[in-house]
Amino acid sequence: MLLVAGLGNPGEQYAATPHNLGFIVVDRLAARHGIRVTRRECQALIGQGEIGGKKVLLAKPQTYMNLSGIAVKSLLDKNELTPADLLLVYDELDLPWGTLRVRAKGSAAGHNGVTDVIAKLGTQEIPRVRLGVHPGHPISSGVDYLLSRFTRRQTEELDAFVDLAADAAESIIAEGAEKSMAKFNRRAQGSTTEEE
Repeated sequence: MLLVAGLGNPGEQYAATPHNLGFIVVDRLAARHGIRVTRRECQALIGQGEIGGKKVLLAKPQTYMNLSGIAVKSLLDKNELTPADLLLVYDELDLPWGTLRVRAKGSAAGHNGVTDVIAKLGTQEIPRVRLGVHPGHPISSGVDYLLSRFTRRQTEELDAFVDLAADAAESIIAEGAEKSMAKFNRRAQGSTTEEE
């Protein structure tokens, strides 16, 4: 089984914000594959099903972003899974809006939710899909921007972006992170910093 955890914040006020792209992608995967992500378990909303012939557990931690590791570790432990059985999906301020980067491992690159997951699991060897959210112009506060509602342009482009992210997640589930990196990373241009 693979645990696919999208990172975000619970609550309606956060729903349509860049910081909740992980939740939005999990919802898209759930819709595509007829999985209901409604059961409360380990401080997360979860749903079980199949993607690409493989068993998956889709999860949206409800601990708020900066404590995402609590729910993720609990779900891994309860289902006797390892960090190698985890796929994280989350927003990335270092990548331009609409691009994504698949990674098999790496640092948190300043993302507090990922920092917490890495700290709780004790490893950076976690496959992930990083979703670019940088607007392409200077922003005064990263936090304020990440928690503000999508702009009109972002809203117009959101559906195609979420589809691309769901495609990348499905590719990782079916073929693994390495093959998916070759397939999807050539599209990611203009990263300001790179993960270690």
